[in-house]
Amino acid sequence: MARAGLTTERLVRAGAELADEAGFDQVTLSALARQFDVKVASLYSHLKNSHDLKTGIALLALEELADRGAAALAGRAGKDALTAFADVYRDYAREHPGRYAAAQFRLDPEAAAASAGGRHARMTRAILRGYDLTEPDQTHAVRMLGSVFHGYVSLELAGGFSHSAPDSQESWSWTLDRLDTLLRSWSAPPASS
Repeated sequence: MARAGLTTERLVRAGAELADEAGFDQVTLSALARQFDVKVASLYSHLKNSHDLKTGIALLALEELADRGAAALAGRAGKDALTAFADVYRDYAREHPGRYAAAQFRLDPEAAAASAGGRHARMTRAILRGYDLTEPDQTHAVRMLGSVFHGYVSLELAGGFSHSAPDSQESWSWTLDRLDTLLRSWSAPPASS
């Protein structure tokens, strides 16, 4: 029997808040049960296990990020769109570090296909249309941007840029400027003989 007031959505949101407070790796059904002052068994009618909870948090984070990305991109193109999209990831990671970590959680193929992950890729490709890239260069650029955004944000969250000048914001802006320059000047490699 499901405990009154507990729903899958409520548990996932509470798990997301716990992830932001304690870290995504600390999210378990046991921790969630303690938070609601219930036995773990009370959660099984809503969630199968901790992996199911973490999947729910990952899906929530991907949806939130996609919604923010779509809002940030509205009416923007070129470098303005690139910067707005990158800032969404950085700002979200700073506001919700546990959820940001959850967005990197490996989903099974079915969950991944149903997630907002596809929206992220489509938004990145929409930004790249302003740079006139063709395939396979566009796919390489999608992967490059994701790697740069995630790498920078992850290092920054871990305190990697807090010990020396210039400050992290200056380096972030410099990085985005250089990415824009690279994408504007991108050309196909010469055909091999």
